[in-house]
Amino acid sequence: REAEIRNTILAQVLDQAARARLSNLALVKPDKAKAVENYLIQMARFGQLAGKVSEQGLIEILEKVSQQTEKKTTVKFNRRKVLDSDEEDEY
Repeated sequence: REAEIRNTILAQVLDQAARARLSNLALVKPDKAKAVENYLIQMARFGQLAGKVSEQGLIEILEKVSQQTEKKTTVKFNRRKVLDSDEEDEY
């Protein structure tokens, strides 16, 4: 039922090209597509969308969502000193 309502709202606010791009994105990155859908539905509920969103408009929204959810990856090297004793080498 909820998915049906979401699809109805998205069909009203997106044109065909944008809808196709969003469904392609859902195949590759479902979590990002869900975030974009939530963003679009929220904008539609608050009346912030003027007419249908074109493919170019969807691309701009994708970039905004990507910047907000961008994960910063850091690599930390933990170098440990090995205690090397020469006592074992002497026979």
